[in-house]
Amino acid sequence: MMTNRIAHAGLASKSRSAQEAAALIHDGMTVGMSGFTGSGYPKAVPLALAERMTTAHQAGERFRVKIWTGASTGPELDGALAKADGVEFRLPYNSDPIARERINRGEMHYFDMHLSQVAPMAWQGFLGDLDVAVVEVTGITADGDLIPSASVGNNKTWIDRAKGVILEVNRWQNPALEGMHDIYYGTALPPHRIPIPLVRADQRIGQPTFRCDPDKVIAVVETEAPDRNAPFSPPDAAAHAIAGHLLDFLSHEVRQGRLPASLLPLQSGVGNIANAVLSGLIDAPFDNMVAYTEVIQDGMLDLLESGKLRMASATAFSLSPEAAARLNNDMHRFRDKMLLRPQEISNHPELIRRLGCIAMNGLIEADIYGNVNSTHLMGSRIQNGIGGSGDFARNAYLSVFMTPSTAKGGAISAIVPHCSHVDHINQDVQVIVTEQGLADLRGLAPRQRAELIIARCAHPDYRPMLADYYARAQKGSFGLQSPMLPGEALAWHQRYMETGTMRG
Repeated sequence: MMTNRIAHAGLASKSRSAQEAAALIHDGMTVGMSGFTGSGYPKAVPLALAERMTTAHQAGERFRVKIWTGASTGPELDGALAKADGVEFRLPYNSDPIARERINRGEMHYFDMHLSQVAPMAWQGFLGDLDVAVVEVTGITADGDLIPSASVGNNKTWIDRAKGVILEVNRWQNPALEGMHDIYYGTALPPHRIPIPLVRADQRIGQPTFRCDPDKVIAVVETEAPDRNAPFSPPDAAAHAIAGHLLDFLSHEVRQGRLPASLLPLQSGVGNIANAVLSGLIDAPFDNMVAYTEVIQDGMLDLLESGKLRMASATAFSLSPEAAARLNNDMHRFRDKMLLRPQEISNHPELIRRLGCIAMNGLIEADIYGNVNSTHLMGSRIQNGIGGSGDFARNAYLSVFMTPSTAKGGAISAIVPHCSHVDHINQDVQVIVTEQGLADLRGLAPRQRAELIIARCAHPDYRPMLADYYARAQKGSFGLQSPMLPGEALAWHQRYMETGTMRG
């Protein structure tokens, strides 16, 4: 049956139930799913697929697939498939707790990737064939073009590369999303690459819809289900203090002439600290700002409403349920202030470097020399993944990492002698901020960095321990460029595992 969301008669004739569509996916297939940070992911087909997997496993049959997405998704996708033990391989990012446990138990292979590299690697063929794409869209035009949903992610690539395409047309998504997207089709592989013609964060370089050969579409499933975005914790005192230090620093950079009065395009990670920084910008002395980032979150929505932020470019929304409902109800007020692009564009190193982004990301731990771990606990247990932080940190005009100085109620220091795992080498980390203070590491050698980070970023309870380590390392290290005592590299982490506190 053709509805007002499916204006193409040929595609409307391919309407199927979620169960019928899921039956087109078989054991061993590689499936590209839409979705990025809980937005725009398919809801019905993955649930039906998980039911098939559970039934197969109960009958003693193998049924597992490889899953590619834009980034993390929602419980109806990652959670349901992981619970059914139906995923043998996952890329490029995951935050689902069930999937995380399977990964850390060695039951699921996980390829943690820079998000900008996923689409190029898929086109290069290194990841193998893509059998099926399952993509949520807002609607289908009379010409058969696809109106994107609340995230773009890698959907363009999945649609182009897949042998067959399953579409979920979600009536819950506001039809006013149409026209908010900028889908660029000019990327190519070497030796045919050309510069991407984007020089401003608010510039359009593509088209508002996905192209899709109707003959590739093997099923169309109509749904009406909201994105399952998780609520954010209200910013606490530490988050507000971190925001205050960073905003003071940005004001100082403007006074020094190193930043314009409107700043440079903002990129922000997700979470309560990021929201505290974005909310703080409402009362900060910066106007006419723009964002060039991965996700539009609550604080960015507030900035747009305040008029301080003129335009936000991203690849997806990452909103609390309240903010998602607010956006969905008032889409007409926001639609001209936001652009959603493919993540190979939103995270492209060429564009981040050209635009001169201010990158603001979180971390798990930083060491005294400025190396950052954003993915692993104790060096081997994955938490989520690197996401797009590496795309931005290495290429930004200003690379900032933020964290409370302690975790687990003060039992763990976020500033350590040496990171148990390194995602961002010290050359890519320019500023570290905790609630204790801010360390501007630009132009400093490792030993100068160590003294500054201990003095300004470490919690007072841990400064003596860090200073003691640093002093001993200078006496016993093989070299003095980055003094290190190898036998103590994981000692702080092991102490917490044994006693419940680093101070034990």
